[in-house]
Amino acid sequence: MPLISEEPQIPESAQGPRVTPATGRTAPTPRPVPGPRSAATPRPGRPGPGPARPAPPAQRAHPAPAAPARPQPTENRSAPQVQLIPAPAAGALDAAEEAVDLLLESGRAPGDILVLTTGEQHPWAVHELSFGEAAYWAQQDASDDVFFADASAVDRAKPRPVVVVAANGDAGDAVARALPVARDRAAALLIVCGDPQTINSALGAGV
Repeated sequence: MPLISEEPQIPESAQGPRVTPATGRTAPTPRPVPGPRSAATPRPGRPGPGPARPAPPAQRAHPAPAAPARPQPTENRSAPQVQLIPAPAAGALDAAEEAVDLLLESGRAPGDILVLTTGEQHPWAVHELSFGEAAYWAQQDASDDVFFADASAVDRAKPRPVVVVAANGDAGDAVARALPVARDRAAALLIVCGDPQTINSALGAGV
């Protein structure tokens, strides 16, 4: 009776590398991508850049004098960043107050902010002026809180890092007079709240 040959056994060394399931390993979690900022932002007064990366070891052996940190574009005194927040004249003051709230939430000090109105004055300014102009303007000199002023008195307003203009009046000429001076008073950021057509026309579409 013929013998039935058994199936050849493949040596383990010839079977190729053995694939072992990766147990206990998890897929890397993707890093979150920061989303866009809100409309009032870009959110103004954003924090500055994070700490610089450490220098390579070769550079640390011969440290050079630390160079001054490069300022953010919003901190350039000669060319402040200009942001336009569209709003009707009747809602410009509300938009300006919202912008101030966002600035404070982002870390801006209250004394960094000047708010100018081209139409009806802010209720705070009306209240403080009732105690006399000397006491009113003394609060600007103190620089410890947000200061509200009428745009017609912008010449008396001192420069601050952030100037917010509420174009809450219907007169385009008042806006045209206020915005160039307000831009000079803004050391870092100028925010204009109002009708875009009126604002762009007042600045010759320069915003």
